[in-house]
Amino acid sequence: MSNFMHDALRRLYTEVRGAEIAEAAAVLPLMFMMLLGIFWFGQAFSIYGAITRAAQEGARAGAAPYCTTCKNNTLTQYATNAVNATQAALTASKLNPALAQYPSTPPVFNSCSTGSAVVCPAGGSANICVQAPVQFFPAVVGAPGVCGASVSFQYPFQFWLPFTSLNKQHIWIVASARVRMETR
Repeated sequence: MSNFMHDALRRLYTEVRGAEIAEAAAVLPLMFMMLLGIFWFGQAFSIYGAITRAAQEGARAGAAPYCTTCKNNTLTQYATNAVNATQAALTASKLNPALAQYPSTPPVFNSCSTGSAVVCPAGGSANICVQAPVQFFPAVVGAPGVCGASVSFQYPFQFWLPFTSLNKQHIWIVASARVRMETR
């Protein structure tokens, strides 16, 4: 009986049929999680690109004069152009403009006309921070600054990655763009 048991254990030990199934059972869940991670990080990167383009479009529209024949373009005219262009770009990217929020740490620039700090206006229906005309820091120390428009906001994204700490994790993707003011 001992030989019989010894032979049976030796056959089980040397048997390789079914090893592929055991290996697949160990590897496939990991591979599936990697593919899901690649997909969701790709989605986040795609949204980041779309909202960055929207901020650039908004800053470009906010930097252009509201009325080329008018002498006094007001801040609300620059902001209206910027918000409309940003919302149009978000809609074109199939993103909901209503989900945009003020950035958690909005940029602070000096005004081109008064030199005082310009912060994002609180409230508003667009939730997009538009600052114009503001002075950007010069590229060369000692050179005069450049006047321009800044647009910044954040957009929500939610991962779906089961069995990880990222599952249903809500993150904010930040977009910001600055453009030099056009004079004509």
